[in-house]
Amino acid sequence: MQEFDVAIVGAGAAGLFCASVAGQLGLRVVLIDHSARVAEKIRISGGGRSNFTNTQVSAANYLGQNPRFAKSALARYTPRDFVELVRKHGIGFHEKHKGQLFCDQSAQQLIDMLLAECTAGGVTHWQPCALHSVRFSASSPFGKSASCYEIDSERGTLRCAALVVATGGLSIPKIGASNWGYRIARQFDLPVVPTRPALVPLTFDAAAWAPFAELSGLSLPVEIATGGKKDTMRFQEDLLFTHRGLSGPAVLQISSYWQSGTPIRLNLAPSNVVAEQLLQAKAEGNRRKIANVLAALVPSRLADTWVARGPQYGHEWNRPVNEASDKSLQALGEQLARWELTPTGTEGYAKAEVTAGGVDTAALSSQSMESRQSGLYFIGEVVDITGWLGGYNFQWAWSSAFACAQALAASLR
Repeated sequence: MQEFDVAIVGAGAAGLFCASVAGQLGLRVVLIDHSARVAEKIRISGGGRSNFTNTQVSAANYLGQNPRFAKSALARYTPRDFVELVRKHGIGFHEKHKGQLFCDQSAQQLIDMLLAECTAGGVTHWQPCALHSVRFSASSPFGKSASCYEIDSERGTLRCAALVVATGGLSIPKIGASNWGYRIARQFDLPVVPTRPALVPLTFDAAAWAPFAELSGLSLPVEIATGGKKDTMRFQEDLLFTHRGLSGPAVLQISSYWQSGTPIRLNLAPSNVVAEQLLQAKAEGNRRKIANVLAALVPSRLADTWVARGPQYGHEWNRPVNEASDKSLQALGEQLARWELTPTGTEGYAKAEVTAGGVDTAALSSQSMESRQSGLYFIGEVVDITGWLGGYNFQWAWSSAFACAQALAASLR
């Protein structure tokens, strides 16, 4: 039976980083994953260039039953700290907008960096390697540690003083997502917040959506909101029409807060007061059709679709603007500014960038990421902490992994 100080299950962003830091702090680390390839989410993120962090990060950029849980780890390992590591490895990067940092060339550079850091820490890799069972013993042969875990795998049985679960969530199953982390939590009687797809496109009833399906591929900046009067979340981002519904950064952001059966609200022309501008055009005697005037304020495809959709004002909206009633022009502008619609669902885990919910933070230490089960730690996406779109989830992976590795070294060395 092989022995290690720490076994880390999951070779994604959090697992790789935790293994590298713990190894470089002098611990004997084995990193285990059922897949032959590591860090697939890093590889495919950001269009292949990985939005690996954000320059402006705080607990306000996260959700969960207790988003403030993330505050401690985020403060102790910041975006600046990770950027220093990226620079150390000579990886070029750039800022797009709203603090989002991307690799200049390829996300593979980040993966190579993390693997190099693991090599520097003497990390042992078991991949691909399926796990069969985990057992805990309060009687430990590991010096300072009061715990011991035995893990049965297809490469044999190993013994370790601490077990770190970094298996991610259920999103994007085609790259190996599994529920193993949640099952381990439940095995040791740790609560798990119900999971759901997050940062995911929204879908609508096919018949109701038919007039807008032809807009598939159209993108425009919008303001989007959801929630009641007291808990409204609001974002200003780009919206993308699809055949089945809505996507793009605006929708991905709001999807993490959207609750089934509730509406979302859209302002399709946030930089324009459409009703006022249509009324002004009428006052000036503009003889152009309403759709043509509207096309100066929103994309022309949207203008044509919108004018054609209103049955109560359709006859008015198809005429020159100077012949339309003030009431119809005001209605047109107000509908564009306050479009309320209720999604029927989402595109699910297959298209979700992350998983909301997970291991309840009430059962974890925000300082160490250790659970109330001695020697059992949870980091990254498997925890009930979900970031906004824009590099926040990767920063949570780095920060929670670093906090965990530091705590492991302090307790086991």
